[in-house]
Amino acid sequence: MIDLGISKVALIGAVALIVIGPEKLPRVARMVGTMLGKAQRYVSDVKAEVSRSMELDELKKMKDTVATAAQDVESSIHSGASDFEKSWADATHLSTETAPDTSSYTPLESYPVYRHPGKRWRVKTGAMPNWYKARAGVRTRALSGAARVARFRPQKVG
Repeated sequence: MIDLGISKVALIGAVALIVIGPEKLPRVARMVGTMLGKAQRYVSDVKAEVSRSMELDELKKMKDTVATAAQDVESSIHSGASDFEKSWADATHLSTETAPDTSSYTPLESYPVYRHPGKRWRVKTGAMPNWYKARAGVRTRALSGAARVARFRPQKVG
């Protein structure tokens, strides 16, 4: 990187003041500052993009390793399942030869036949009992608008 000390910056400023002139120097300095800011933002964007691509490559490698591990586990499960199926077939084959005849057994318990709940299945029953609603002052019946107005209309005195 370029090593700029205070003396070098002062020398560059003095040469710029002589060459550019005092009228245009502030405008040129502003333009140089914006150009340097844009360059720094561009460099930081490039660095971020490179780091993202490196992380993406690492994630792809990790995904491949996890996929191979999953395939290994799946193949071991399938091989274990086939061994289990063979041993199960052998065990059930032996047990059916020595087991007594089970075709004459009847089930010990029978389940009741489904019956529709009846005609009142549309009626909703509330979880809160009506006596509690009455004590707490909760309405149990809906009032029409006219009935509500008549109920809460002030009474004429006199």
